[in-house]
Amino acid sequence: MDAPAGPRTIDWDAGAIVTVDQTRLPHAHEMLRITTVDELIDAIGRLAIRGAPALGAAGALGVALVAYRYPDDPAAVERAAARLAGARPTAANLAWGVRRALARLPAGPDAVLAEARAVLIEDEQANREASRLAATLVLDLCPRRPLRILTHCNTGRLATVAWGTALGAVRHLAAAGEVEYVLADETRPLLQGARLTAYELAEAGIPYRVCPDSAAATAMAQGLVDCVLVGADRIAANGDVANKVGTFPLALAAARHGIPFVVVAPESTLDAGTPSGDAVEIEDRGSAEVLGFRDVATAPDGAGAVNPAFDVTPHDLVTAIVTDRRVLRPPYALSF
Repeated sequence: MDAPAGPRTIDWDAGAIVTVDQTRLPHAHEMLRITTVDELIDAIGRLAIRGAPALGAAGALGVALVAYRYPDDPAAVERAAARLAGARPTAANLAWGVRRALARLPAGPDAVLAEARAVLIEDEQANREASRLAATLVLDLCPRRPLRILTHCNTGRLATVAWGTALGAVRHLAAAGEVEYVLADETRPLLQGARLTAYELAEAGIPYRVCPDSAAATAMAQGLVDCVLVGADRIAANGDVANKVGTFPLALAAARHGIPFVVVAPESTLDAGTPSGDAVEIEDRGSAEVLGFRDVATAPDGAGAVNPAFDVTPHDLVTAIVTDRRVLRPPYALSF
């Protein structure tokens, strides 16, 4: 029996969505109570709620919110649901969660909420299974013990309902005594690795160090990394992987150094409607996040910036894609 990862990151409570405000971590643990779809879209947009599986849960719960608000106006629910589904265009799970809950709308708000609650339960189960399969795969791929694992962004319980994908695999490996340390990429520009992954690793008592994104390839060259474990925001039918920006260069460096590069995600992140990474809409978050941090300017006045929130890793750089149902290896031709 796996140890609990902690309370749910996102849940339903008496007519409201309750969720951890991830913008406040690691120094403050604050909960948001969301009662309108506008509040939910704002929380998603400013990354108070983030991580593909957590976004899927948010999408389903958001439909429940508006279904109760407009019980006799399905058109209003559908309009709000469409706005919600578009709040993070790169992430497949948000629109998936919206669609799944919306399909129950003809049966009434209670049925919508029941479906959303099922999404929560299934997400934790799926992520535990995917991470278990991934941990087994990593042990097969990496003969050295204990393991030195490099991660990018945050793929733990904060990115899901309760357990985690790639970081969930680290939890399994650590529980088996197979982890020497984790290198957590800081994940510029919003530092999800330094703020969130480090927070979760410290919470779990797993040894870790924060690694500048630009130092990851050097760490590989110096023999400090045995495996790269990442999550995904959308996986195309050909195996191309859209994930937090900075993932693609990690895959390039891992290939150069012969290091396994493993993607861990639930089946709901696989998108049969996206033939390749070329068809993925990459969200641009604007310049403010790059030119400063938390209201402190770090660049000269008038500076411009390039700030894609995600990048696409070509399938030929991916050692394996692990879901809750299967381990996929090249050549990828994903069936759904």
